[in-house]
Formats: sequence, C-alpha cells, structure tokens
Amino acid sequence: MMKGFPQPQALPPHLDRETCDRARLARARAFDGLFFSGVRSTRIYCRPVCPVRPARSENVTFYPTAAAAERAGFRPCLRCRPEAAPGSPAWMGTATTVARGMRLINDGFLDRDSMADLAEALGVGPRHLLRLFLRHTGASPSEIAATRRVQEAKRLIDQTDMTLAEIAFAAGFGSVRRFNDAFAATYKRPPSSFRRPR
Repeated sequence: MMKGFPQPQALPPHLDRETCDRARLARARAFDGLFFSGVRSTRIYCRPVCPVRPARSENVTFYPTAAAAERAGFRPCLRCRPEAAPGSPAWMGTATTVARGMRLINDGFLDRDSMADLAEALGVGPRHLLRLFLRHTGASPSEIAATRRVQEAKRLIDQTDMTLAEIAFAAGFGSVRRFNDAFAATYKRPPSSFRRPR
C-alpha cells in the first residue's frame, strides 16, 4: 500500500454507496466489474456477485478497481475471484490520458519501462500522471500494473499447465522471487498453493 497519498473512496461517477450496497446484497450481475467491495473485518475484497454470505453494510467499503481495493489493504476473495471480473467500465469512461495509460499498462508497458517512460509516452509529467490515476482509478499506475501481473498469473495457474516459473515471466514478473513475493503480499499464500493436480 502506498503511503503519503490520500485514499478517497472514489466510485465510478454514476454510482453511490447506497446503489453499490443494494447491488452487493442482491448479487446483481449487472454491476459485476463496476465496483469491488472491501470487508473491513476480514480485509478481503469481492465482486458484487460473490456467493459468500454478505457482510453487514456498516463493515463494507467500495472501490472502482481491484487495484484500489488492494491499495486500501484488502486482499482478493478466493470464492468470487476478482481476477475473473469483466473489464471495469469505470476504467473505460475515464479521461483519455488515463484510458490510454490503462491500455499501455494492460499491454505490459510497465513490465519493461518506468513510470517516467509511461508519462512521457502519454505526454504528461510523472506527478500529473499519478494525480490523474489516483483521481480516476483510485490507484497509481504501478499499483494497477502490479495487480494486473498477479491477476494474469492467477489466471495462468488456473487455466494452463505451464510451470510456475514460466507463468512468472509470462505474466510480466522480472523474477520468480518477485512473483512469489507478490502472491504472498496479495493472497498471503504461495503461488504453488493454487496449483490443482490435473
């Protein structure tokens, strides 16, 4: 979690807390991917369609992206699997610069280049880019990239027979150690614990 920056509970422009809470309690599929809910008592975040018994409303906060929930200190739910959520429309309708930045990050730009390089590619300064991302996505570009890498790795573990080392590099990690550290930080479990015998 990044220190020193405000952590507003930024929701997509067309949503408010009451709407999100009703959607969560109803497990409304129409809201899947529009927001994520964090449960303070468990420190886990979920999709609105999570099959687990819903937490009490006063214990829940809402976030526009998985990265924003992780930035606030929550870890992904293993039941509803946030990495499988549809692409968040909250990301799609943002400012053009952020939308272009998201496309570059999703293509692995920050796996190869720095934040300064990303800012230059988008024609803005690094500090302004950080402000834009925090305002529109609730997380920094590097946090978005880190979440993307972990989610891609989790998908590859679930859906392929690749070795864990192959998955680490395919998902954009610079080393197996960083891959292991990211899973420990995100899931509090090693990546090997997710590998089912086939």
